[in-house]
Amino acid sequence: MPTCDTCGNEYDKTFTVTQGDRSGVFDSFECAAHKMAPTCAHCSCRILGHGIEASGRIFCCAHCAHEAGHDAAVDRVS
Repeated sequence: MPTCDTCGNEYDKTFTVTQGDRSGVFDSFECAAHKMAPTCAHCSCRILGHGIEASGRIFCCAHCAHEAGHDAAVDRVS
C-alpha cells in the first residue's frame, strides 16, 4: 500500500503531485500543501494561492512584500 511522503500514513487512495522536477505521494491535500507549497519569504506561511514574486523571492501577499522592501507590490489593481 502506498505511503504518504509527509505523514507516513499507509493509504489505498494516495495521489501524486508533480511540480517541475519534484514530486511526492500524499494521502491528503493538507499533506501535499505542507510538503510542496512554497513558504512566504517574510512571514513563513504556506502559499496556497498565486503569491507575489519580487527579486526572486515569493511572498503570500503585498503586505509581506512591502515589509521586505518591495513597495511596488500590489495584491490587486482597482
